[in-house]
Amino acid sequence: MTVDTWIQAGLALVGTAGGVVSARAARRTKRQEKRDDFTTIKDALNERIDDLKKDITSHQTQITCQQDQITGQGAAISWLVVDRRSLVGYIRGAGLEPPVARPIPERARPFLDSIDV
Repeated sequence: MTVDTWIQAGLALVGTAGGVVSARAARRTKRQEKRDDFTTIKDALNERIDDLKKDITSHQTQITCQQDQITGQGAAISWLVVDRRSLVGYIRGAGLEPPVARPIPERARPFLDSIDV
């Protein structure tokens, strides 16, 4: 064997070793795959959090509307009770007897107490 053959064999061996090292470097490690899984899970959780924030915002809007409605209903009930009392006072002032008041339903009493009627 000549020197050229030995040089070519050595270069082939070095080239093969370089190919093996390159292939090893290009392969993904388990740590990299776990990091990718974490990123996927994190992105999914961020999407879910955004959806929950939207849900909370819509629920807060509904709550505000319902509170306004309840406040308005309480004001209407207060006005009706006061108006009824003033009508009864007017009828008695005219020397007449007002009709007998109907009893307040049990279900309505806690609400009338809470609005100071």
